[in-house]
Amino acid sequence: MVNRKYIWLVVVICMVFLKAGALAQDEQWLQYHSAREVRLAGFGSSYQYPEIITEKPAGMELPQFKSEDPIFAKWLTPMVKSGYLWAALDRTHKNGPYDLLYIDSNRNNRLDDETAVTAYRTDQYSAFFGPVKVVFAVEDGPAMYHLNLRYYSSSGSTRRLYVSSGGWYEGEITVNGAKKHCVLFDYNSNGTFNDKSPESGKSDRIRISEKTSQDTRFVGNYIDIDGVLYRPEIARDGACIKLTRAEGVKFGNIRLPESVTEFSAGGENGLFTLKPENGIGSLPIGKYRVNNWFLERKDEKGAQWKLAGTQYSNNGYFDITENKETELAIGEPIVATLSASLREGTHSFNQNLRGRYGETITLTRNGARPQAPKLNIKSKDGTYDRTYSFQYG
Repeated sequence: MVNRKYIWLVVVICMVFLKAGALAQDEQWLQYHSAREVRLAGFGSSYQYPEIITEKPAGMELPQFKSEDPIFAKWLTPMVKSGYLWAALDRTHKNGPYDLLYIDSNRNNRLDDETAVTAYRTDQYSAFFGPVKVVFAVEDGPAMYHLNLRYYSSSGSTRRLYVSSGGWYEGEITVNGAKKHCVLFDYNSNGTFNDKSPESGKSDRIRISEKTSQDTRFVGNYIDIDGVLYRPEIARDGACIKLTRAEGVKFGNIRLPESVTEFSAGGENGLFTLKPENGIGSLPIGKYRVNNWFLERKDEKGAQWKLAGTQYSNNGYFDITENKETELAIGEPIVATLSASLREGTHSFNQNLRGRYGETITLTRNGARPQAPKLNIKSKDGTYDRTYSFQYG
């Protein structure tokens, strides 16, 4: 009898541990990649635009520059204690482009021990560098990161340094027993991969789907995978991810025009795509911003028309609260404007479509852009009456 009780006790303990293991997923590790043209790998990106200065940084050991007028800039990153790394641009030839780059890749606040990176391409106005390696110190040891940079200078006084991420993590992970392809990208180009923000441009990007999918989301508090909500824990350097099924999440409803067939919104909770039923959808409580919306209908001839609104303005923020319905005025009507300009005796006209939040509107017919509209110009006395066709381009 004692032995039988002992056996049952062991079985119960094992079942408890197995259940706990099923709910708490271990960290899953990803592989690092870098490239010059990260956009070709299917990612968008926002840039940093560091201020360019001519004064040499105080107290910094500098290399022997080839020119007499090197320039300097700080790349901002929370991955170092100071919050930034210095970079310097130099010229191979006195009157040539700034085609040499130094960056404090080992974080020791000096540039004299760095090897100059030569621009892989230059033109009349720009020099392109990358991917340029930087090494960070993290808990598990050194972590590699890459930057792509473009220095631009016009014939006038305009000059700018564009800094974007040149690396990303990806690999196969297991979610609820199924294999998925995971990709992490440092969208805001600051060296970390777990940034979340109410502003989409300051949020990093994540994909967890099939390898060929382009379903990119904002990094946030949640991510929906096959209809199940998870809380992602992303390593700051992007090397690994841990997913925990979200429990006890509070939701609120959003009311949209019934003509809206698809709607997406993002914020610190992540990016969510809804297909409302009778104009109603639900989101976890929090602050969001309209990302895009779609509206479809057929005309009397059976042609399928589709309106797409994409949010690029600073408008479109809204709150979702528990047990309360939030109404959002998107969709129709849209505003069509016509602008005219005169230059060197030539009149130019431009038509523009905007939504109620200032979003850009795209109109398609059966999946293609419809024929451009026409413009009729008629004089007051009727002696001039002609119709012109707009042309895209």
